[in-house]
Amino acid sequence: MRIKGPIRRLAITLSLALGASLAHANPDALVSTQWLADNLEREDVRVIEVSVNPGKFERGHIPGAVNFRWHTDLVDTVSRDIIARDGFEQLLRDAGVSSDTEIVLYGDSNNWFAAWGAWVFDIYGVDNVRLLDGGRNKWEAEGRPLSIRPTSYDAGDITVAEADYSIRAFLPEVVKIASSSDPSAQLVDIRSAAEYEGRIIAPEGVDELSVRAGHIPGAVNVGWSNAVDEDGTFKSAEELRAIYAEAGVDGSKPVITYCRIGERSSHTWFALSKILGYEVKNYDGSWTEYGNSVGVPVTNLAGTVWGGQ
Repeated sequence: MRIKGPIRRLAITLSLALGASLAHANPDALVSTQWLADNLEREDVRVIEVSVNPGKFERGHIPGAVNFRWHTDLVDTVSRDIIARDGFEQLLRDAGVSSDTEIVLYGDSNNWFAAWGAWVFDIYGVDNVRLLDGGRNKWEAEGRPLSIRPTSYDAGDITVAEADYSIRAFLPEVVKIASSSDPSAQLVDIRSAAEYEGRIIAPEGVDELSVRAGHIPGAVNVGWSNAVDEDGTFKSAEELRAIYAEAGVDGSKPVITYCRIGERSSHTWFALSKILGYEVKNYDGSWTEYGNSVGVPVTNLAGTVWGGQ
């Protein structure tokens, strides 16, 4: 028998709090691998994989999980944009998601695109969403089961809200902040120091590039990996607060995170907004948009000007 109403919500909250790190300010934002293992059979839990690498899900996934392909399912395949409301709602219904479904997102590559998925869910007002702390890597490292069997569910009945872009930054806003002597928000560049300084345009082997190297003026550099421990789980709220405060980011002003295409910055968006409770936007255009734009200011500490030269 499924428990409903306030008692069920209380039970879920307590269970999530026990399963996530008690050091986090918002334990509901995360679930541990043990919590997920203990709750895989629940009808009201839906596990969704959002991985970077195509084919990873088909070669083995958390039992019962469904696959959202970030580069086709969660984006507009014509415009450079996130998926439209109607398409997103249908995607969730096809995955068996209803209004009372608890959603757990996970993925490869340190949960980069799982966190990006959480950001998309947030834009459309889907709030019963957790991130698997440590993601796919931690699940596999612990020797937990994987399945190659596809899973289908009866259609869900969820209704998602109109897009709320209060957590999404666009180029004009970012340029205004970069050009201001008294900016309204703090910019956090979460790329590597080499990218930030302009020594390289992007990590080796990636396809999405800009013609300019460097960073947005006024941005501070706090690499995304500073937020996690060796096993990929998020550091405690106290540690995170100290790490970002050292760079001058303490939550006293709104924050905008960015990277190259918006996925690594979603990981930092999650840490700052969901764990620390700061007011944060993710700039998903990121450096591939900004570094290719004409007439925008760029800071380049390495002295490169065009094409990394």
